[in-house]
Amino acid sequence: MTEKLYTRPDLTLTLDEDGVIQKVVTAESLAREPLDQWRGRRWGETIEPAIGNAVLKKIEDGRSRGDPSCFEVRQRFPSGLELPMEYTTFSFGKGGFIAIGRNLEAISELRARLQLAQEARERDYWKMREIETRYRTLFDATTEAVALVNVSDLKVIEANFRAARNLYLSPGEPFLPQLSDRDRRALAELFEKARAQGRAPGIVIQPTPSAGLWSLRASLMNAENGPVFICQLTPLREPDHSGDQKGVSFASLIERLPEGFVVVDRDGLVRAANGAFLDLVQVGAETAVTDRKLTRWLSSPGVDANVVMSLIRKHGDLRRFQTRIDGELGQSTLVEITAAGDDAEQPNYFGLLIRDVSHAARPGTAETSEDLSFEPLDDRTLEAIVRMSTEVIERKAIQQALDQCDGNRTAAARQLGLSRQSLHAKLKRYGLERK
Repeated sequence: MTEKLYTRPDLTLTLDEDGVIQKVVTAESLAREPLDQWRGRRWGETIEPAIGNAVLKKIEDGRSRGDPSCFEVRQRFPSGLELPMEYTTFSFGKGGFIAIGRNLEAISELRARLQLAQEARERDYWKMREIETRYRTLFDATTEAVALVNVSDLKVIEANFRAARNLYLSPGEPFLPQLSDRDRRALAELFEKARAQGRAPGIVIQPTPSAGLWSLRASLMNAENGPVFICQLTPLREPDHSGDQKGVSFASLIERLPEGFVVVDRDGLVRAANGAFLDLVQVGAETAVTDRKLTRWLSSPGVDANVVMSLIRKHGDLRRFQTRIDGELGQSTLVEITAAGDDAEQPNYFGLLIRDVSHAARPGTAETSEDLSFEPLDDRTLEAIVRMSTEVIERKAIQQALDQCDGNRTAAARQLGLSRQSLHAKLKRYGLERK
């Protein structure tokens, strides 16, 4: 029951067992009302409309059981004034009962004001959503590298695609950690001016040893979680390697590869992709795949993107791994994946070379995602190849058993010849607990 906090009541009526008013006590707000006229009258005659059967039943039940009852009515006063009142009645047994009334007019007005405030808040919320959508569109569409930096610890809160790709900025990491001492002092002065004046003149820095010279501008913005710096970085000139034989444009080479190539981070989000990969997933622009999960297109049970990254973490790389990749328009292509991480111990990024092998499928052979074959031996040890293959097959068998048993783990364990505890351990190992 919702608790009601009462101060002094506005009206107290003492009634006999027939509902006839015997005594009236009022607060100062009703002191001018000639309420002595009510004595000897039935309480129901003073209420507009008269007390209904439901209210009478409440009063009667409260009188017979000794429990208080509570209800709202519209009280008519001798002067003609009508007020919404909330009454709580307490029974005295055969001696009658008492009714304590509270004026709800102020509460009704407060409710109306709260309703208006709620409507205004909802309008403001949708305006903020619209502004946020526009900000997000501009944030992602700008050709500049843009990052939001926390004022307190100078860590990146958010970075757009160009800042992540060209300057390796990512949320939660320090802002431009590879600066020289001179550039770091210039950056500190820039932030100090932005903190004091709201914005600061641009400076020229070299964000990384290989990034060349960039112009950096900073301004201060108040956000929901505190003030942040908006940092805009623009290269002073694009690198020109035309006269340098060693200046190889890797981005150009990867873009021209006839095989699909995609870079994903440790969360499975696509960070970069070439045109051949876009053709495989049937999208027209790189921005349509950036910051989206690779599992959207590589999602077959037992051979999805999470399995690929797990195998790379465990074995260092992955070679000629066959699966299917699904396009946005419904096309499913048999592919072969060769992949590696950027670090042998703890990779943060994974590069996947995805080759279309559907044309090389043998006649009469079913091209399904269940052909989880590896090229014989590669240069691995036999033990490593067997372990990799076993993990993929075991994961797929568990997923199929769960699908056949409609997610019933006990039935799936029985079908696989495992105990429920063993199945639970394998589900946790292969990341299938939430599926």
